[in-house]
Amino acid sequence: MVNKLERLVFALNGERYEVSPVDPSFTLLEFIRTRTHFKGPKLGCGEGGCGACVVLVSRYDPTTDEVSDVSASSCLVLLCNINYCSVTTTEGLGNIKDGYHAIHQRFAGFHASQCGFCTPGMCMSLFSSLVNADKENCRPKARDGFSNITVSEAEKAVTNNLCRCTGYRPIVDVSKSFASDVDLEDLRLNIFWNRRGDASVEKLPRYCIGSVCTFPDFLKFEIKSLLSIKKNPQIENSGEGWYRPESIEELYELLNSDVYNTGNVKVVAANTSSGVYKDQDLYDRYIELGGIPELSVIERSQKGILIGSAVTITRVIDLLKEETDSSLVFKKLADHMSKVASQFVRNIASIGGNLILAQRKHLESDIATILLGVGSIVHIQEPSKRSSLTMEEFLERPPCDDKTILLNIFIPSWASSSNLCFDTYRAAPRPLGNDVSYVNASFLALTSTDRLSKDVIIDCAQLSFGAYGTERAIRPRKVEEYLKGKIVTPSIILGAIRLLREITIPKEGTTHPAYKVSTAVGFLFRFLSGMATIPVELSLSSQQDIFVDKEYSPVGLPIKKVGAELQASGEAVYVDDIPSQRIVFMVHLFTA
Repeated sequence: MVNKLERLVFALNGERYEVSPVDPSFTLLEFIRTRTHFKGPKLGCGEGGCGACVVLVSRYDPTTDEVSDVSASSCLVLLCNINYCSVTTTEGLGNIKDGYHAIHQRFAGFHASQCGFCTPGMCMSLFSSLVNADKENCRPKARDGFSNITVSEAEKAVTNNLCRCTGYRPIVDVSKSFASDVDLEDLRLNIFWNRRGDASVEKLPRYCIGSVCTFPDFLKFEIKSLLSIKKNPQIENSGEGWYRPESIEELYELLNSDVYNTGNVKVVAANTSSGVYKDQDLYDRYIELGGIPELSVIERSQKGILIGSAVTITRVIDLLKEETDSSLVFKKLADHMSKVASQFVRNIASIGGNLILAQRKHLESDIATILLGVGSIVHIQEPSKRSSLTMEEFLERPPCDDKTILLNIFIPSWASSSNLCFDTYRAAPRPLGNDVSYVNASFLALTSTDRLSKDVIIDCAQLSFGAYGTERAIRPRKVEEYLKGKIVTPSIILGAIRLLREITIPKEGTTHPAYKVSTAVGFLFRFLSGMATIPVELSLSSQQDIFVDKEYSPVGLPIKKVGAELQASGEAVYVDDIPSQRIVFMVHLFTA
């Protein structure tokens, strides 16, 4: 059985915290807001969708002496999961006493904070992007005062953070102001310069790479000290209700013991499912899978990539991008996965957890759909045997229980396939992700060319649809058979569309079924018609100039809002930052 640790140790903004005992269902956000003086992270949606609670979670690898930093939704992260980690909130970047960070100052100077409730989370999303870009040695050295981040990356840094009052253009301008390839004259209204010709990095609050330590030396020393006595802090339990097995065998010991059979137990990799299914209060014990090496395996071959189920979605995206030179399929999969959930959820959520929810609770998963479309294979462990299943077989099984463990997923590369056509699609409220798709799809076809007519012939096709009003992602086999051996002509495309409408009907109770059907049909039409024609791309751009009338000065001038830095640094006090006892006293005072 795993060793038990009766205390939880971590750092928060450079301060050491030791907690004992720990409620296993206690989240990092709850701890920060109720047990510390930091109030920067806010409780917004509680689902990992708004970004108000974003913090930086850093982990140290003593074998390589490297620190990994990721943004994370603290409302979903269980406190027990950050044992011997370091957490940084916006207060850890700077404050009114020690001086504000350039991020805080630029949010204020570009008028990018209005009510300020969401600003601390945006600051941490941007900081995470800057930190990770600045770590990459393969990039050219940034100009003095800039980060290694590019404009394209900067624009996406806060994509998943929601703002309901400020407007996104000034927020994006803040992010772009750090980019090494930015044209500062493209940035809009701010307090640093009045005219485009005056723009210069010297007028911006100075940004220094590495100015904030994300993992304190004292915590590194503790980790190394534990390793010196052959005691790994990363694989120990953190309290009576938290279990972290080190092997599949040890996992089944727990599942067959009183730990599992006499309590309400949740098997988790990262607990991000609690953002979708509000069942946090139902459990008093947790079994966390991150300590099992077999579930974090990554194996590459010419045939494809084998990925352990506990690997994070962000890590999967990075792996697929590394292989883009050899496979169009991997590139498209990575691009699509980048729109799943939000960056701060993908950083901690596991790919296996997403697929298990799709199989067990019929989560409308984009990942299940696109992996189904490329013929992925899953390997599962049951109490008495291991099995290899196609993604379709896996999704069609009766719902898996906790004793059926998804071990890994094999994604074929299709790199050796000539004349391959592949694309994925999703319709969602927000095109850059951070929302559940209305409909998603994945289409793959192997084609050849008729020698005489030069027409495109579909040799075989693999089609998949999800969030369609069916219980799971599906492959319309009859449509695939219909297309096999056919020349792509308007009549064949029409026939495929009609057949799809006939055989795939949303179940009763599906919201907006007509929209889902028409969207799915539109996806298929775009894919098939694109195989026979060359799409035309239009490039449109616009520019807005702002003129200030000095007749009514200072009205209309870009004057910085008082207190904007306080909002960005998390020091501004909101109603839910005030202890409840003080609220009761204030209500009594005003009503007396």
